[in-house]
Amino acid sequence: MAVIKELMRKEADGTLSFGDYSLPAKSKLADFEYQGDLMKVKTFREITKLEKNGAFVYESVPGTAVTGMEMMADGVRFAVCGTEDTQITVELEESTTYQVTLDGKEIGAIKTNMGGKLSFSVQLEEDRPVQVEIRK
Repeated sequence: MAVIKELMRKEADGTLSFGDYSLPAKSKLADFEYQGDLMKVKTFREITKLEKNGAFVYESVPGTAVTGMEMMADGVRFAVCGTEDTQITVELEESTTYQVTLDGKEIGAIKTNMGGKLSFSVQLEEDRPVQVEIRK
């Protein structure tokens, strides 16, 4: 999976892709309209962060590329790619338990904190995307 050279794009299937972990310096793209919301991405090799209407959505340390992100009523799914193991945090409903699946294998139930943040680690190898699905 390649990095997203335009930093963020809407895919033909309506999903969102963003992030470029190959950049040596921080780059950002703001006011990207997606499904009636304004999205903002900050990305480079150390971090990738996505916001919607000024609110937190996604963060990875170190930076990643995300393709096919789909927000659903009961969770989120996307593919993530990077060069090394990464810590991912997503914003969901607060104090809710979600099943996290990586490449079809459940890694367990994780409960969001009072702010709705859910964090987990993913082992990444360059050019090998990992499919992530998080559902109630």
